[in-house]
Amino acid sequence: MSKIRNWAVEKYVAAKVRQAEAEEGQGLAEYGLILALVAIACIIALGVLGDDIAAKLGEVSSALTGA
Repeated sequence: MSKIRNWAVEKYVAAKVRQAEAEEGQGLAEYGLILALVAIACIIALGVLGDDIAAKLGEVSSALTGA
């Protein structure tokens, strides 16, 4: 009976190790998705605010050059 129990424990441990390795890859994919969403949000924000930012930078530039 001990051999069967040892075999079952070995299979259980091997399955847990494979599961832990698979979850590690899922975390990496989730970070990739978050990074993509942040990049999209930044692109949208720059598209909406781009003209205002350019105008302010022009004001700062003209104030610094004294023109």
